[in-house]
Amino acid sequence: MSDNGEENGDVPEGAAVFPEIPEELGVDPLLLAVLHTTIFLAGSDAAIVQPDAADEAVQQIAVYLQRLEGERLRRVREDMECLSTFARQEKWPKGLVHSLRSFLADLGVETDTETSDGD
Repeated sequence: MSDNGEENGDVPEGAAVFPEIPEELGVDPLLLAVLHTTIFLAGSDAAIVQPDAADEAVQQIAVYLQRLEGERLRRVREDMECLSTFARQEKWPKGLVHSLRSFLADLGVETDTETSDGD
């Protein structure tokens, strides 16, 4: 799959990888794809992803997510809360849990006050 010695499927050092989310949680697969992509682009080292290109891609992802409204936005909020709860229960690192909790606000979809529940 890769020419840099990663034939056994190991993720190269410096690549930001989001844990696999079980299908049973019922989280929208498109939201999961956006999360995995955004975390990879925003969190990977420069040796893995060119920073300016990654920033541009993440900014465009944010623009598209900012179009969410009504029922679709409500469902995304519910899914993000479900993911945050799952991450806490699975004892994921606090930084990753915080990233989930602030994901929508970080991308300008809503403000921190809209997502804050006194953590």
